[in-house]
Amino acid sequence: MSEMDDWVLVERAQAGDMDAFSCLVLRYQRPVVHFCARMLGSEQDAEDIAQEVFIRLHRYLARLTPQAKFSTVIFGIARNLTLNFIRDMKRRGRGRSQPLDSLPELVSTVPIPSHEAHLKELEAHIEAAMAELSEGHRMVLHLREVEGLDYEAIAKIMKCRKGTVKSRLARAREQLRQRLISQGGDLL
Repeated sequence: MSEMDDWVLVERAQAGDMDAFSCLVLRYQRPVVHFCARMLGSEQDAEDIAQEVFIRLHRYLARLTPQAKFSTVIFGIARNLTLNFIRDMKRRGRGRSQPLDSLPELVSTVPIPSHEAHLKELEAHIEAAMAELSEGHRMVLHLREVEGLDYEAIAKIMKCRKGTVKSRLARAREQLRQRLISQGGDLL
């Protein structure tokens, strides 16, 4: 069942097969939480939003049609809910939540203490630099570099043109690079 196409699972879920819907949730839960956490800086808030993403997905299941990749649809929902959450936080006067404790992609499997210490320091610098980027730049970097989506899928999620995605990605990478250099580029 894990090799089954996402849209086949959607079709089965639309027919009432809740195992198919559960399979979609299991397949996308971690990437959606990770995406939201990158945007918010809070794992707890990200889990709450991811839960809402899947509630919305279930609520509008009957309306879904395979016009794009399913990942584009699910990350589009996550994007909208995350931006709404950020907007509402700003209205209430709350700042960003606490930064994430770690970046799972950077955790070393090599048990060399000096290497692990270097990676921990590097991930702290990357996290701090990412937190300084605008929401749009954090989003485009995450979708491209962490989720591995192509420009066209990112453009659909962010509701902009493919060229805009490319230019935002270039600016985001340059801003991240500059921030990392200003924080101590000798780590890189």
